[in-house]
Amino acid sequence: MSTPVPDVQVIPGLTFRVAEREELEKPYRVIIENDDVTPMDFVVQVLRVFFGLDFDRAMVVMLTAHHEGRAHVATLPYEEAQERVYNAHHAAREAGYPLTFYLEPDE
Repeated sequence: MSTPVPDVQVIPGLTFRVAEREELEKPYRVIIENDDVTPMDFVVQVLRVFFGLDFDRAMVVMLTAHHEGRAHVATLPYEEAQERVYNAHHAAREAGYPLTFYLEPDE
């Protein structure tokens, strides 16, 4: 007996690619973007809780993002970086803030 295949929706112009294991283990930079809504103390707390920064480093990252529009938070393997960003976004949305992080390859 075969397992039924779920319906697959094809979206024109959208291509999916399966990442190789080596690609997922490459380091990615986590970048925080500044916004004019999220309180600075909340940003510092998120950096400490979800990215393991000490207070002084979290302050530097937060202030860099505030003044320059973005800041480097950490460099991590892709899956770990993605999970931490997801958790930080979830906490921010739960608190009603638009705090945003994104990933870029560390080349």
